[in-house]
Amino acid sequence: MEDLERQFTDIKDQLHQERLTEIENKLKEIENETASEYLNPLTELKEEMRMRTEVAEIWRELELMNIQNKSECEDKATRENYESDKIILFDTVKFELEDKIRRLEEDRHSLDISSDLWNESQQNIKKKKKSQSHSEKRRKPVTVSGPYIVYLLKDIEIIEDWTTIKKAVKQSQQKKKTESFIYKTEKHPYTARFDDGKLFYEGEWYNRGHHIIIDNREDSPVHATVTAINTGEVWVKRSDGNKSKLYIAQLQKGKYTIRHVPY
Repeated sequence: MEDLERQFTDIKDQLHQERLTEIENKLKEIENETASEYLNPLTELKEEMRMRTEVAEIWRELELMNIQNKSECEDKATRENYESDKIILFDTVKFELEDKIRRLEEDRHSLDISSDLWNESQQNIKKKKKSQSHSEKRRKPVTVSGPYIVYLLKDIEIIEDWTTIKKAVKQSQQKKKTESFIYKTEKHPYTARFDDGKLFYEGEWYNRGHHIIIDNREDSPVHATVTAINTGEVWVKRSDGNKSKLYIAQLQKGKYTIRHVPY
């Protein structure tokens, strides 16, 4: 019985020693990075790292391309906005200067008329004085028969009235020209004209900031916003961010039609 117990103890010690040796060998393999239990997960981790690194590089390249495209688009939009604003400013200043020149021409014309009338009145006054002095020398009685008119206005008042009449006549002539121009434009299929900074088109008014829909015979309808209106054209900003202009003559001929965006 004792012999069996001794053999069992020896076998147990032997198994313990073998197990300990096996564990120590595995530990050494792990420390040397040669154990299969370590190498397989390590290989999977390295593959996952490689894939994630490749994805990160691709994502980085795409982000850089996106930033570059945005920068180019912003630069292009800024240049186009600058050019359009410059054209609008040029047209506005040109229109104001032409209007000032027209008014100065009218004032100069009125001053020329007043100057001519003043010179003529002075000559008449001198002639009148001469005739009065000559008649005083003769001292002959003057008899007046029949109806007569006595003028109580002074010469300067007559000049002012004459100037006012000439201005009214000139304004009437300009109004007739304007009406004639409107009559000519009515010959076009569509009614479109510039009036006091606004656009009158087919019975409706369009102002800066209005949202409109542009219809074209060739393309599909486009949504846009009115940015500026002058005597000959309408500047709009399309929904894609691009700016363009519509000539009022094109609206009159029907090449483009516009309408308010329904709300």
